[in-house]
Amino acid sequence: MRTIHSRMTPLRQRMLEDLQLRNYSEHTIRAYLRGVADFAKHFGTSPQHLGPEQVRTYQLFLVQEKKVAWSSIVQTVCALRFFYRVTLGRPAMLEYIASPRRPFTLPTILSQAEVASLLTVPRNLKHRAILTTLYAAGLRVSELCRLQVADIDSARMVLRVQQGKGQHDRYVMLSPKLLPLLRQYWQQEKPRPWLFPGIPPTRPITARMVHRICRNAGQAAHLPKVIHPHLLRHSFATHLLEAGVDLRRIQLLLGHRSLRTTSRYLHVTPQVLHATPSPLDTLPLEQP
Repeated sequence: MRTIHSRMTPLRQRMLEDLQLRNYSEHTIRAYLRGVADFAKHFGTSPQHLGPEQVRTYQLFLVQEKKVAWSSIVQTVCALRFFYRVTLGRPAMLEYIASPRRPFTLPTILSQAEVASLLTVPRNLKHRAILTTLYAAGLRVSELCRLQVADIDSARMVLRVQQGKGQHDRYVMLSPKLLPLLRQYWQQEKPRPWLFPGIPPTRPITARMVHRICRNAGQAAHLPKVIHPHLLRHSFATHLLEAGVDLRRIQLLLGHRSLRTTSRYLHVTPQVLHATPSPLDTLPLEQP
C-alpha cells in the first residue's frame, strides 16, 4: 500500500482508512480507490462535488462508450456506493447509483486430458509447480501467490489457505501427486518464506506473473482456450463434481460463502445432463 500513500489527497486518505477499518482486502482497497479516482478524473474534479447526474452519466459512459465488462461496472458501483455512504456520509445517494444485474455466464472448463497436457508442458520446475498447485487445490490466484512454505502440512496432507477471499482461513487437500513435486521444487529453489517468491524474493509472486505463466503454458500445449488461473479453479470444481463429490464439500474446498455460487458448476457437468432424459425419449414415436 506504500505506493498509494505517496500520492494521497485528504479525501482519498480518508476513504483508504474507512476501507482499512472495515478490514477490506488489499486487492479490494486498490480496486475501490481506482474506481472512485477514475470517476473523478472523467469529470476533472473532486468526487465530493459530483452528484446523481454525474453518476448516471458516468455509468452510461462505461456501458455505451467504453463497453467495459459487467464485472468491472459492478465493481465501480460498489466503490461509489461505499464512497458516498461511508466516506462522504451521504447514504441518500445510493438510490441514484444503479446496480446492474450480473449476466449469468457458464465458466469455461478444461477436460482432464487438456489439464494433463497443460501441467506437463512447462520445462521450468517452478512454473510446473505453480500450475499443478492451482489445479490440485482449486486455489484463487491471490491465494496461491500468498502461500508460504509453512502452509504445507505434509503430516495431515493439507494446505492452509490464509485469509482467502472474505478474510477467511481454510484448509484444502494436499494431493499425494503434488507433494513430491513441491518437495522437488523446494530442494531446487529453497524458497522462504513465500512458497512462490517474486522479484525481489522477499515478496510473493504477483498475480500478473501467474497469469503470464498460465497463458504461456496454454500456448506451448497448443490448447485452443485462453488459459488463466481461474480456469484451473473452474476445472478443479467441475472434475470433482463429475467424480461424485457432493456440492457442499466442493463449496467448502473452494471457500464459497454461498452454495448458489458453487451450484453454477452443475450447469457444465455432462453427468448431470446425461442422467436426465429428454422428454422426447418417452414419446411413443414410430420410426419412419
